[in-house]
Amino acid sequence: MEKSIYITITGANNYFGKAPFKIGRAFKLEKEPDNSFDCEAIKVSHPLIGTVGYVANSIHTVYEGTHSAGRLYDKIGDTAFIEVMFITHSSVIARILSDDEAKEII
Repeated sequence: MEKSIYITITGANNYFGKAPFKIGRAFKLEKEPDNSFDCEAIKVSHPLIGTVGYVANSIHTVYEGTHSAGRLYDKIGDTAFIEVMFITHSSVIARILSDDEAKEII
């Protein structure tokens, strides 16, 4: 069995705050190679409301035990899906879903 990969979602306060995030809720990841701030940027979105944050990519925002966008970038395709596992005071931690798990929610 493959080991689970976890990520930290940051920047939610620039969008809808933590309101869209609930334990067990799925979101889509989408690479943004043309992002002017970070060429490894990975957007987190929900189909009904759009962008809700980004995968953390800084030593100041990546929680210990989670992958940064840079570490994740070559492990996923252009898109992937995640499931919210934990909600903290400042961020959200999610697990990358396998292709089989993602097919169940699409």
